[in-house]
Amino acid sequence: MQSKRRAAKLVLVVMVAGAALAAGEVRKEFRYTVGHHSSVSISNQYGPISVKPAPGNQVVVTAVLASDKVEIDASQNGDRVDIVSHVLPDATADSARVEYLVQVPPDASVSLHSVSGLLHAERLHGDVSLEGPSASVDVRDITDAHVHVKTMNGPVTLVNIRQGHVEIASVSGEVTLRSVSGSLVQVNSTSGKISYDGDFGGAGRYVLTSHTGDIEAIAPPYASIDVVAHSEKGTVENDFPLQPEHTSFVVKAGSAFAGTVGKAASSVKLFSFSGKIHLKKR
Repeated sequence: MQSKRRAAKLVLVVMVAGAALAAGEVRKEFRYTVGHHSSVSISNQYGPISVKPAPGNQVVVTAVLASDKVEIDASQNGDRVDIVSHVLPDATADSARVEYLVQVPPDASVSLHSVSGLLHAERLHGDVSLEGPSASVDVRDITDAHVHVKTMNGPVTLVNIRQGHVEIASVSGEVTLRSVSGSLVQVNSTSGKISYDGDFGGAGRYVLTSHTGDIEAIAPPYASIDVVAHSEKGTVENDFPLQPEHTSFVVKAGSAFAGTVGKAASSVKLFSFSGKIHLKKR
């Protein structure tokens, strides 16, 4: 009986090993020593990229390749590290998929590109640039840095970005900002919805624009803003008592409003051609 159990276990191990081999996955790791304010660039045709900080001066890149239809071109030039997924002929989106898990010094500047995978960065204070036609973007806990995002239809989520310089360009993906503040927070979308939930702090300039998408901005009662909102064909709503001010367009109930709240420390501009705009009091 015991020999039969051992034989069964052996068969199971062989079956599992065969399944792993059939999947064709390959795991590779790259390590680089860099100085302060290094630069890390990763370009991936298919698959996600996740970047997190690690103590010390090491850049550690772990890549899981779906098959032998894709290779990794990795290089270092001084404090710059470049990683590129090199797709071979006859590869498909599935066989060319690579999943990157990346650790960088917290002050590193990071540039990520993927056609369709998730782009994720967190707890950094170096500049972050993320780009991809259909990529989903998730950025969290970034302080005192530039955050640049460019997508076609992928959703974009930014959470807890402080003292930032944020620029987002999207065609149709939904953009969600929670606790995002800084000297500049600018979102341009063609048809995607823009949602902002924060305090409009930092004596900054906030510009949220969507041609046909809706804009919803939620702020606390103590917000200190100079606000202008205008929708050419859509409707606008405002929950705040505003001190009126002069504008370059006619302020009309239901389509435009302008005024100040508190000491008007930050400038807030909400524009849409045909979408609905709502400035909500939390």
